[in-house]
Amino acid sequence: MDHAKAADVLFDMRRTGRIEPDLPPDLRPDDLAAAYAIQAELVGRLASDGERAIGYKCACTSEIAQQALQIDRPVFGRLLSTTTSDSGVELAADIFTHRVVEAEYGIRIGGDVPEHGGPGPDGGHTIESIADHVDAVIPSIEIVDYRYADWSIGALAVAADNAIHGWWIRGEPVTDWRHLDLIDAEVTVRTGGEVTTTGSGANVLGHPLAVLAWLADELPRFGRRLRAGDLVTTGVVTDVFEADGGDSITAEFAGLGSVAVSFT
Repeated sequence: MDHAKAADVLFDMRRTGRIEPDLPPDLRPDDLAAAYAIQAELVGRLASDGERAIGYKCACTSEIAQQALQIDRPVFGRLLSTTTSDSGVELAADIFTHRVVEAEYGIRIGGDVPEHGGPGPDGGHTIESIADHVDAVIPSIEIVDYRYADWSIGALAVAADNAIHGWWIRGEPVTDWRHLDLIDAEVTVRTGGEVTTTGSGANVLGHPLAVLAWLADELPRFGRRLRAGDLVTTGVVTDVFEADGGDSITAEFAGLGSVAVSFT
């Protein structure tokens, strides 16, 4: 199949905001390798001159999302410097087709992660081994944006469209993180000061670092690896909801800090 042509279609859907039920039949990926090949082409079109990919977003890290997308594993997309902002940013609501709010634990990688040789089964990484490569934990919000008629179209279509990533907002990195409870500490999302939803890191493969271990093992299957300085967002830890223009959103991570975004 023509990966570049599929990426052209997805890029034009993003540029125009038009909604389609799916990619044309001859451009639909039939496995993850094809989906990620399309994704790589799309990311190349999304990154403007002087901009770059700065890390990865993980999607489908909850059982509910995996069931909806009919997949037994997460998928990844790329974070871009063009669509990453610090906490407190105001974003124009009309640059998005959808503004799905996801509170997520972010990670900053401190050193290159070996492709193989972890202590887990078949040489894979574990929560304990991957922790040695974590430089900082970051409170964050991802805005998921999609142009398919239904976000649960399927994992391959979602992966091809850069895992339907819209924007990433990051709070202050915490380097003294090892004492933090990343499993059970409450995460509270507020809209205009009122509680909208709550959750915890247990909702993403049982532990945010379990997501990072999965990513460290998964990337080499597609010719990639985690590098020093990479930023990773590990999937939504609460229920999701769609924000409206004029909304101000804050996600509070107990013991870690908070992050905020507003839509104008």
